[in-house]
Amino acid sequence: MTDKTSAGPLAGIRILDLTQYVLGPFATQTLGDLGADIVKIEEPGGDRQRKGTGKTAPAPDMSALFVEINRNKRSVVLDLKTPEGQSYLRALVKTADVFIHNMRPASVDRLGFGYEAVKAIRPDIVYVVAMGFGSDGPYAGLQAFDDLIQGASGACDLLPYYDGDEALRPLPSIVADKTCGLYAAIATQAALLHRARTGEGQYVEVPMLETFTGFILAEHLHGQSFVPARGKFGHPTTITPHRRPVETRDGHIVIMPASQEAAQRFLELGGFKDPYNSPRYLEAESGKARVAVYYAMLAEAARTRTTAEWLAICAEASIPAMRANRLDEVFDDPHFKATGFFETRELPGGAGGYRAMKPGLKFSATPIGIRRDPPRLGQDTEEVLAGIR
Repeated sequence: MTDKTSAGPLAGIRILDLTQYVLGPFATQTLGDLGADIVKIEEPGGDRQRKGTGKTAPAPDMSALFVEINRNKRSVVLDLKTPEGQSYLRALVKTADVFIHNMRPASVDRLGFGYEAVKAIRPDIVYVVAMGFGSDGPYAGLQAFDDLIQGASGACDLLPYYDGDEALRPLPSIVADKTCGLYAAIATQAALLHRARTGEGQYVEVPMLETFTGFILAEHLHGQSFVPARGKFGHPTTITPHRRPVETRDGHIVIMPASQEAAQRFLELGGFKDPYNSPRYLEAESGKARVAVYYAMLAEAARTRTTAEWLAICAEASIPAMRANRLDEVFDDPHFKATGFFETRELPGGAGGYRAMKPGLKFSATPIGIRRDPPRLGQDTEEVLAGIR
């Protein structure tokens, strides 16, 4: 399904996307959402992320993860190990504004599409390389996946700070890939702006380890931010085990009182009169014990009303609060339903329906949206190559 009603601020920009897995496709989907024409160049076997896990995929080339990070793209199959495939890609380079890949340098050079080779075809090309590690360090050229980057960045040591279990564990999300995908999208747009101002293309390097470490440790360097160090790693309010939703009568909410006064208002609305002067609170033996008592009272107060009641009361009392959805509750969240965030659409080639998540960004002059559903392998090869044959 194709919808050309939403052009987006990057309309007219063509991006040759030679990425696979998660980081690169997430970056190019973001750019495609913004209106760029994403020409996804795939090997005959397709992006390796196309293959599903278990029995969830409705077609062999349409895994759930592939579907959610490859909308607003066109799929072109080229065998870059053949002279014909290389010839077609060189012809496409002449039409492109951006060339992005996540291959290792030696691999892309062997195919004849390193930066200098591509620049010789299109001198003002913005050439973006998503790589695991910066080219000037000892890890340069090594393979990289999300778990490896979470490990090297220190992210696997965050859950032990939170729950006291000393075993190193990655955060339960492909968060390094997706974060670095956003950095790649930002870097691409910055380089395009430079080209628009000067006419000059450039080589852009997006190393996962450096960009993700800066992202994840922004708050968690904490006391180690200073030299000499003035404290430990770990931002206190994010690693406390008390940082969790609380139960209501019929669900869960997250409460974030911005002050002691706001916290007291919530506790009093939940039945605790003058909570900070109560024997329960004052008789706690230490500051840490008082914190535990506060959170225990917070949990008890929350159970006195329903989620909807609390949201209304907290809005009236200016206490920041929000429902906490289980994953199987997000589809019925009233905000998502009102905004149409989850949209049922049809996959091409008769593969069936899928649930799309609309882009969250809004532009008043150049609205964005889902113009193209995730492509079947090679479905746009004829259309794209017709103009250069």
